[in-house]
Amino acid sequence: MADIFPIAVLIDELKSDDVSLRLTSIRRLSTIALALGPQRTREELIPFLQDQLDDEDEILLALAEELGAFGEYVGGKEYAHLVLGPLENLAAVEETLVREKASDSLTQIGVQLSPAQLTEHYLPLLKRLSTGDWFTSRTSACSLFAPVYGNAPDGAKDDMRRLFNGLCGDDTPMVRRAAAKGLGPFAKNFVNSHALLLSDIIPMYRKLASDDQDSVRLLTVTALIAIAEQLSPEEVKDYLLPTLRNSFGDKSWRVRYMVGNEFVALASAVGEDIIRDEMVQAFVSLLKDNEAEVRTAAAGQIPGFAKLIDRDVILARLLPCVRDLAADASPHVKAALGAQISGLAPLLGKEATIEHLLPLFLQLLKDDQSDVRLQLIGKLELVNEVIGIDLLSQSLLPAIIDLAEDKQWRVRQAIIEYIPLLATQLGVQFFDDKLGNLCMSWLGDNVFSIREAATINLKKLTEVFGVEWASRTIIPQVLAMGTHPNYLYRMTTVFAITTMTPVLDVATIRDSVLDAALGLVNDPIPNIRFNVAKALEVLAVTLSSSPEGQEIAGRKIVPALEKLAGDADPDVRYFASRALEKTTGVEPMSVVA
Repeated sequence: MADIFPIAVLIDELKSDDVSLRLTSIRRLSTIALALGPQRTREELIPFLQDQLDDEDEILLALAEELGAFGEYVGGKEYAHLVLGPLENLAAVEETLVREKASDSLTQIGVQLSPAQLTEHYLPLLKRLSTGDWFTSRTSACSLFAPVYGNAPDGAKDDMRRLFNGLCGDDTPMVRRAAAKGLGPFAKNFVNSHALLLSDIIPMYRKLASDDQDSVRLLTVTALIAIAEQLSPEEVKDYLLPTLRNSFGDKSWRVRYMVGNEFVALASAVGEDIIRDEMVQAFVSLLKDNEAEVRTAAAGQIPGFAKLIDRDVILARLLPCVRDLAADASPHVKAALGAQISGLAPLLGKEATIEHLLPLFLQLLKDDQSDVRLQLIGKLELVNEVIGIDLLSQSLLPAIIDLAEDKQWRVRQAIIEYIPLLATQLGVQFFDDKLGNLCMSWLGDNVFSIREAATINLKKLTEVFGVEWASRTIIPQVLAMGTHPNYLYRMTTVFAITTMTPVLDVATIRDSVLDAALGLVNDPIPNIRFNVAKALEVLAVTLSSSPEGQEIAGRKIVPALEKLAGDADPDVRYFASRALEKTTGVEPMSVVA
C-alpha cells in the first residue's frame, strides 16, 4: 500500500490546474476508496466528490464512470444510496456524454437498492430530476425509471408512473425524446400488470406518438413493439391500430424509416390478422416510398417479413416491389436488396426461385456499383442450396472477376474475404477451373493489404479443400515466387509460409515448405531475412507436435536461426534470437541486445 496516495494528496491534485493530473486522480478513486475503507469513504470521500463537480467535461465523465462501481467501496448495498448524491449532480450537467454516463451509473446503483432505500432515497432523487428547472436533469430522469420499477413498493410505483407521465408531456422536445426512448423499457415492467398497461402506459404512448416533433414520434416505434408484445391481437386492434396506421403513413420520412427498420419486429408483435389486413399493404408502401432511405430500411426487412406471410402473398405482392428495387436509382437501396434477396429463395422453392429471383440475381450481379455485387455474392449460399450453383455460375464468374480487378483496393479486399465462402459453395472443380488463377494473382497486387488478405485466403482455402489439394495446386505456385527477382514476391512467399503453416501437416512442411523457407535465409534484403526468422519460428512450433517434426526442427531450423542470430542487421538478430529462445529455450550468446 506504500504507493497509495493519501486523501490529502488526492484533494490537492483534484484542485490542480493540470487537467491530466486531475484526471489521473479521478481514475484512482477506487484505489483510494479501498485504502480509506468504507467508513472514511462514506464520511470523507463521497462528500468531497459531491462538492467538486465544477470541472472539465473529461473529468466529470471519468467521475461518472468511476462512481457506478462505488457501491462496494462504501460498505455494500446497505450504504449504496450514498453514491446517489454526486451522481445526481452529474446527471444534470450540460454535457450529454456526462449525463448519459451518470444515468448508467445511477442505474447500476439503483438496482442494488432495497425497496426501503428506493422509497427513501431513489424516488426523491427521481422527483428532483424529473421536476428540475433545467431540461438536462429531466432528460436524464427518463432512463432511470425502467431498471428499478419492478423492485419499488406499490406506493412508490404510483409516483413513478405519475412522474414519467409528466415527462411524456414536458414542454421541451429533448425531454419528450428521452421519454419516448425510455418508454419501451419502462413498458416491459408491466407484463404482470395488464390493467396498468392499458390505463397508464398506452395513454403515454399515444401522447408521444402524436407529438408534433418527428424526432419524438420516431422513437415511439420501439415502445409500440414492447407494448404490443404484451397485448392480445384483439387488444392491439382496439388500443394501437389507429396509431399504428398513422406511423405507416407519417408525414416525416424519418418516422417511416424507423417503421421500415423495425418492421419485422413490429409485425411479429401484432398478430396474424393485422399482418394480413394491414401490414402487407403498409410494407408495400414502404418499399415504394418516395425517400430512398425508407426504401433501403424496408428492403433490409424483406426476407424476415416474408417468413410471416403466405407464399402466394410473397409472389403477388412482394415480388413486384423487389423487381422495382432491383432497378432502383439509389445504389444504397440495391445494396440493401442484394444483401437480403437471397433469403427469399428458401421460402419460394426451386421453381419459383429460378423463374422469379434468378433473373434479379443476374441483374444485380451486373450492376455498375461494386457494393451491390458484393452484398449479393456474400449471401449466395441460400440460393445455391435451393437451385444449385450451375444456374448461377455463368453470371457469377464475370461478376467476381470484375470485383477482383476493381480499381478500389477495398473492393478487391472484400471479394477476397468472400472467396472461402464461395469455394465452399462452388466446390473444388469449379474453383480450380475458374478461380484458382485469380487467387494467385492477388499475391502480386501492388497494395500490401491485398497481398496480406490473399495469403489469409490461401490458408482458409486449405482448410476448406484440404492439405492434399493445397500441396497439389497452390503451394508450388507460392513457393515458386520465392525465387522471383522482385523482393516483394519473395516477401509474399515468406508471409504465405508463415500464414499457412499452422494448417499444414508435417509431411508437406518437410517435403517442400521448409526447404523454400531455408532457401531465403541468405536473401540480400534484411526485411526478408527477419521475416524468415518469424516464419521459421512458426514452422518449429508446428513441427513440435510430432517426434519426427521435432527432429527436423532441431536438425534444420535451429542451425538456420543460429546463423540469422549472427546477422549484421540488428532487426534480423532480434527476431532470430526470439525465435531461437521459443524453439530451444536458450538465447544465443552472439545476439547483441
